[in-house]
Amino acid sequence: METPLSSSLQSAVLAGGCFWCLEAVFEQVRGVSAVVSGYTGGHRPSPSYEQVCTGLTGHAESVRITFDPAVVSYPDLLHIFFTLHDPTTLDRQGADVGSQYRSAIFYADATQKAQAEAILSEMGQAYLWPDPIVTQLLPLDVFYPAEEYHQHYFARNPQQGYCQFVVAPKVAKFRQKYQKLLKTGS
Repeated sequence: METPLSSSLQSAVLAGGCFWCLEAVFEQVRGVSAVVSGYTGGHRPSPSYEQVCTGLTGHAESVRITFDPAVVSYPDLLHIFFTLHDPTTLDRQGADVGSQYRSAIFYADATQKAQAEAILSEMGQAYLWPDPIVTQLLPLDVFYPAEEYHQHYFARNPQQGYCQFVVAPKVAKFRQKYQKLLKTGS
């Protein structure tokens, strides 16, 4: 279940395909104190990875990002999010297919909802992709942390094939585009 946050920190929950990609990037963002891979948006309590992979639980692979809004804003996190995945493919990211790989923003309150609506509108009007954005905007219900072996997966397994060919290019793209948001020493 969710861990309570201190009053100065906020939480963002995003789904954009495999959670390993999102986690690997957001762990490098200045102002982010924690990133947890997990599952949200479904109907089965405490789902396992194997259950989520069936697509029958309704959950999306997602990340919960704990951040200091005085250092990095929620809109900044959303801009990074849209750099990391294709928000125009329904229930798919690359070779990963199924509703568990959908693009979604799970808002915690009215402020996050309004900011996400503004960013979605901005992205749609920018015509950055040839197809319309299908990212869902949904209220956050329950976030379930994934199994321990999914946490910090890229950092623990940089030589694994998926990490080299899928995660690493996304990390490199982020590092090039958002140098001003990199943690010192990253």
